[in-house]
Amino acid sequence: MSLGAQRESGTDAVDGAEYLLNNARFELMPFDSFDEEISHLPEGSSIAITTSPKLGIERTVERSEEAAAQGYNVVPHIAARYVEGPEQLEEIARRLTEAGVTDIFVPGGDKEEPVGEFESAYDLLVALEDLEYEFDEVGITGYPEGHEFISEETLAEEMEKKAPYATYIVTQLCYDPDTILEWVEDLRARGVELPIEIGIPGVMKYEKLLNISRKVGVGDSVKFLRKTTGLVGFVKQFIGSRGRYKPDDLIDGLGPYVGDDEYNIRGVHIYTFNQTPDLEEWRRGRLEG
Repeated sequence: MSLGAQRESGTDAVDGAEYLLNNARFELMPFDSFDEEISHLPEGSSIAITTSPKLGIERTVERSEEAAAQGYNVVPHIAARYVEGPEQLEEIARRLTEAGVTDIFVPGGDKEEPVGEFESAYDLLVALEDLEYEFDEVGITGYPEGHEFISEETLAEEMEKKAPYATYIVTQLCYDPDTILEWVEDLRARGVELPIEIGIPGVMKYEKLLNISRKVGVGDSVKFLRKTTGLVGFVKQFIGSRGRYKPDDLIDGLGPYVGDDEYNIRGVHIYTFNQTPDLEEWRRGRLEG
């Protein structure tokens, strides 16, 4: 790693990990289990709410209004390809600001054909500039492992276009802290200085997590686990954890870089996949030592 110097103090590394665990953002999907899942998370915590391909953008807005009324710091995903046009975008912005939402995340969305005129996150970000409703924070997507259907060159160009309209970046799911940190170094070398929330998986059974990873276009997870632990190590890890993945290696690998101005990591964005009880048990166990 070439950009910033990793902290050498073990105390600093522990403090960095504690910071990440204490200031995590939890991503939930707006399914029927939403009320049950959110009840396991800390009161007043930061909750990101995705846009569901089946339920559409309206369910995201509804869940955001409900969670904000309960005192959570809500960050709805306003996926561009799910928004019909400027009029619907203005209505969404009005409802969210009236609910007290000050932070939104703008991905392109995984819909093959957009429902309206917004084909990309950039299109929607530009349209937001024309509205009377404003948000203090606007997040955009970063891809440490690249994108299954978009070239690295195109991703870099899109990042440069979107960055002036955003205040931070959230990375797509990734299991390898070195891959994440190298991607951040490349991003900084290209002049993108936005703070970054690192997207990490929550706690769940290996089999389910690997299946999800393949569906969302993450690199070959089995190959990564074998590379980092070896096949024997992977089997031992699998058995020792009772088949359950926990993101300890990610937290410990990223912790030493918290507070490094060059990396500018402001937190972790945990993809819970609506598996919050096990996640919270792990997170609290880490914090309590």
